[in-house]
Amino acid sequence: MLRELFLPLIDKFSFLNIFEYITFRAAYAAVTALLISFIFGPRLIKILKKLKAGQEIRIDGPQTHLVKSGTPTMGGVLILTAVIISVLLWQDLGNYHTWVSLLSLVGFGAIGFVDDYLKVFRRSSDGLQARFKFSAQIVVSLIIVMIIYFKDTGYATLLYVPFFKYPVLDLSVMYIPFAVILLVGFSNAVNLTDGLDGLASGLLILVGLAMGIITYLTGRVDYAEYLQIPYIRDSGELMVLSFALVGACIGFLWYNAHPAEMFMGDTGSLSMGGTIGVLALMTKKEILVIIIGGVFVLEALSVIIQVVSYKLRGKRVFKMAPLHHHYELKGWAESKVVIRFWIIGGLFTILSLSTLKIQ
Repeated sequence: MLRELFLPLIDKFSFLNIFEYITFRAAYAAVTALLISFIFGPRLIKILKKLKAGQEIRIDGPQTHLVKSGTPTMGGVLILTAVIISVLLWQDLGNYHTWVSLLSLVGFGAIGFVDDYLKVFRRSSDGLQARFKFSAQIVVSLIIVMIIYFKDTGYATLLYVPFFKYPVLDLSVMYIPFAVILLVGFSNAVNLTDGLDGLASGLLILVGLAMGIITYLTGRVDYAEYLQIPYIRDSGELMVLSFALVGACIGFLWYNAHPAEMFMGDTGSLSMGGTIGVLALMTKKEILVIIIGGVFVLEALSVIIQVVSYKLRGKRVFKMAPLHHHYELKGWAESKVVIRFWIIGGLFTILSLSTLKIQ
């Protein structure tokens, strides 16, 4: 919005050409999202407490978590609001990537909001029934994937793998189910990780920074050619969204750090996970995002392994899934689990960025 507002005035005020620069707008999108989170965070906490929108803790979870019962949830509303406002203010509204990413934020966010609402006002840890929740995620994912599939004709279906210069496979029409699975999978992976104070929000900051760098490089023909990665026209605008996500999550972490004053809830985790998946699709980093969000992937895999092992062998591999609960039950303090998972997330971030030059 600000870009469209000020660019026509460049002839009279030359300094306004700064709004042409993606890096400038991305930086201030982060600042804007951060300030929104700081300003409205305490107010949202008060509203949620007044509405008695407290988290219902699973009785089969770690006993140390029972003291968290009643902590305001649905804090993802703050993250969503901060990101959406920042994107509308600082991103190019004439860029189709902007609207696809907003569709992801709103679509997955709405599913998460309904789930959180049902949990809060039923006073239960159970929200939407699994089949309805997954069905809604598939529908939103399918809409997004179909837009990308028909808009980016010629390269949308190409699959790139780290360390290879050229696409290794053209998935053709099979790209559609592949991309839908990626979006649904990543959305739920972030959701599963959101189980400890500050864990998911801290990891999202790292992933957002990595995606911000990648989207910028992918949208610059000179850098893309130098690094020998696919150049995606106009995708650099997604750096604004990525940095807005970083700013919003930093602001949210202020209230979500241990002991948390507010939880993200499905509103935040589903929307953030789905949006990261969309960023990967629009920059042709469908495989690399598995490394970028490595901790999220490990958390999801731990649940899959636990369920499969119990059904086939009648035995559990972990003390409890997702993985962070396993280490809690091994005696690690919650803050130690969070910080160590952040460190691993940082290593995944560095590893993923290093692959851009190793082609």
